[in-house]
Amino acid sequence: MSTTESEQVRALKRENRELRESLEIVKAASVFFAGELDPREALIRGFIDEQRFLGWAVEVICKVLRGQGLTVTARTYRSWKVSTASVRDMAEASVMDALLGTVGTPEGMYGRRKMTAWLRRKGFEVSYRQVNRLMSLLSLKGRVRGKGVRTTVPDRNHDRAPDLLDRCFTAAGPNQRWVADFTYVRTWAGFVYVAFIIDCFSKYIVGWNISTIKDTALVSTALRMGLWQRTRTRHPVAEGLIHHSAAGSQYTSLHFGETLTLEGIAASIGSVGDAYDNALAESTIGLFKTEAVREDSPFRNGPLKTIDEVEWASLAWIDWYNNDRLHTSIGDIPPTEHEVAYYAKETIPAQPVQGLA
Repeated sequence: MSTTESEQVRALKRENRELRESLEIVKAASVFFAGELDPREALIRGFIDEQRFLGWAVEVICKVLRGQGLTVTARTYRSWKVSTASVRDMAEASVMDALLGTVGTPEGMYGRRKMTAWLRRKGFEVSYRQVNRLMSLLSLKGRVRGKGVRTTVPDRNHDRAPDLLDRCFTAAGPNQRWVADFTYVRTWAGFVYVAFIIDCFSKYIVGWNISTIKDTALVSTALRMGLWQRTRTRHPVAEGLIHHSAAGSQYTSLHFGETLTLEGIAASIGSVGDAYDNALAESTIGLFKTEAVREDSPFRNGPLKTIDEVEWASLAWIDWYNNDRLHTSIGDIPPTEHEVAYYAKETIPAQPVQGLA
């Protein structure tokens, strides 16, 4: 075969290859642009990106698209990519700055899903997949809640109130259902006990108390704080509130029962040894242990030597929990915001309490 014939054969093979490439791209385009008479820039760019991933050259893809009536050149595509990349890169850089800014802060304990909600509240247009990718890139991880330890000891000598909630830890409004429990914190000086009372409607911690003794006074003081707190904020508790707790001796004691009766509060107690019967309180205590007590907690300033360090860490955590922490069960907003929205819808304003400014 002469040189001329060889060149002709190579030219024919090249033409056949280009024809096959064109047919492949045309078939892909007919599917990709189905129903689009005048596809937008983003759609065209996406198609070219897809075909490049399959190994086709930009020039070949653009030539085929021009043959199908689309005005696009390789230079146009590359200018789109530069412009798009710069905008996207700047946006992601801002998101990454925000993510890095959470390191060492309470928000740094959020996992992927809650971090996505937090960023959106800050005005960032992000998806879960994007946040997941960027957090992985930055080696950022959320906190995993540890397993709880039961601290309430049932008293079989006292009659127990019935379970009025039956594992229903929701409410139509504030001050209808409160749940209570306490936990322990280990310090250099010994154990410290922290009692909580949580409103089922908003998950707001209405009352709390810390003591070195797990007696009735530990939980009754938390209750009185909750009642005072609601009065102070001009939303006093009305008769009919249900106070639900585990079957610990502190909650079944005669003194605590009398306190509830005097305040017009109905007592409710879950079954013995069943964490699900007081799941909301157990969950809140789990958060407290994970977010406030652990050694790497942003609310701690060194080791917990005495009750004083526990009080400071607890106070800081409760303030953040109530006013800033996002809660999934109420739509990824803080408890305070949830209650403010509720009272804003009320047609009858709360009556001012005598003696309060």
